[in-house]
Amino acid sequence: MLKQLRPAISVLALLTLITGVAYPLAVTGIAQLAFPEQANGSLVRDAQGTVRGSALLAQPFDGGQWFQPRPSAANFATVPSGASNLAPSNPALAERIAKDAATLAASGQGAVPMELVTTSASGLDPHLSPAAALYQVPRIAAARGMSADSLKRLIQQHTETPLVGPAVVNVLALNLALADNPAVASLSNVHE
Repeated sequence: MLKQLRPAISVLALLTLITGVAYPLAVTGIAQLAFPEQANGSLVRDAQGTVRGSALLAQPFDGGQWFQPRPSAANFATVPSGASNLAPSNPALAERIAKDAATLAASGQGAVPMELVTTSASGLDPHLSPAAALYQVPRIAAARGMSADSLKRLIQQHTETPLVGPAVVNVLALNLALADNPAVASLSNVHE
């Protein structure tokens, strides 16, 4: 019996070392050399070098002076991230969307963009369409005492056009640009 167990244990130990130690270390080393920014979480830093978030994850911003991301079913927590799993026919979903739309509605601006009242599949989507960002301009301009044109230029500067898909704007990048503006308050309420 020992004659049969010894090769099995040896193969198990060898494969554990290869697939559980050597391979992960090799992949981590290659990633750190070839793509250090992405391998370390695509962290976004402010002008002082303080980490303010990740370009890949949405986070909440308190106050009307900031661009707001899409809502999050998991309250922007990464571990329990995901959609609310409420069916389109669920009255609770319709009530939440109607309540959020009423809160965000501004006279003379038309309907609230769906992105601002519906969650993404992950609940952590850091991007908005330029239209959803532009919808927020009058509120932010009033809260900050800035011109709407300067905010529109800021959105245009931060609009990314991916190889595939529609143009998007990263909400964290927009808010950091607002924080770097000497005419506005610091980004002290951005969560790390």
